[in-house]
Amino acid sequence: MPGAVVCFASARRRSPHRASVCIARPPLLLPSMEGSEELESSLLTQPWASVRFGESTFLAKVCFRDSGYILLISDLSSVWYESADAEAVGQRSKELNKRLTVHVSSFLNHLCNLMCPLLAGQPGATTAFSCHRSPSGLRLHVKSELSGLPFYWDFHCCPAPLEMVFRHLVRPLIQMSLALQCQVQELISLLLQKDAEIEDYRENGATLSRDRLRTEPFQEETFQQNFMAETLPRICSAGEGQAFASALQQLYTAVTQQEVKQARKPHCSEDDVDTAPTAETTKHPPSPATSQEDETTSSSERTSVVPGASPVPSIWTPSLVQELLCCKPRPSAPCWLWGLCCSPMPASMFRRSAYHPCEGIWLVYPFWV
Repeated sequence: MPGAVVCFASARRRSPHRASVCIARPPLLLPSMEGSEELESSLLTQPWASVRFGESTFLAKVCFRDSGYILLISDLSSVWYESADAEAVGQRSKELNKRLTVHVSSFLNHLCNLMCPLLAGQPGATTAFSCHRSPSGLRLHVKSELSGLPFYWDFHCCPAPLEMVFRHLVRPLIQMSLALQCQVQELISLLLQKDAEIEDYRENGATLSRDRLRTEPFQEETFQQNFMAETLPRICSAGEGQAFASALQQLYTAVTQQEVKQARKPHCSEDDVDTAPTAETTKHPPSPATSQEDETTSSSERTSVVPGASPVPSIWTPSLVQELLCCKPRPSAPCWLWGLCCSPMPASMFRRSAYHPCEGIWLVYPFWV
């Protein structure tokens, strides 16, 4: 179609990550796990945190374990990551800290303790962070002390692959938007029911004891117009570093926990997928909440409690998020299109379109064929 741009993101065809990253809730020292896929699944449930280096604001999340670490950081224009095992950490520590002869696990534990307050918005007084961007990546320099001696560390981050960006940022944001929209619709329904209840009381002679408590009947259209005209501009004018306030961090965790849970369920065989009726597929697009992830399957569900992690409040429990994400699309929602040959979207276009306030969650949830 002349003048039209169609953007799709892959939700079906995926390859496993060889390295993964993420900087969120205070970094955690986790027990050793086999396979980068299981490590990334634990990273996925860590919420993003806002960090500031000089005049630049970033979103980041990190996860440490006794065999290495993985880091993901973004300025919302680019996304970078680094994954380092114990051998790489030991080699780099020898190059940067020649006077220190501690075990690799001590380096990892110290790095974890340095990143914790940074992600909590309270970097240590004796710790300095600096960030240097280049065409090939991003370097995060850390200067501190260990055992009374100077301690230096450099995170060497390279551009993150698109599939990692979609998994850790785009898909959770889309699902969070859908969950919040469903919540808003339920609240509107409750308001209308309350108005009907109040009107019934009035018709039966009930009166208010305090006139200041009187309210006008809720008008959804007026509310939406006022929100778009007044509240939305104020939200959009806030700094990008405010993208993940504490309440949204909790929702992010609940949404990603649900994705990990869904990914660990037994998958249908390829034959089952290939033999599914074409007409049925065209009419009913797969729900983002229930789509299976080829790259995140694992043999057993990890149930250990991560030390230091704050519990998710009851308002955003995984069961509630699952219920919200299973909401059926309205008939007016954009239809699901199959068979379009789409090339990968450049990062600059991706940044603009990812935050488009349309309701067409299916259109935003695309694929390449």
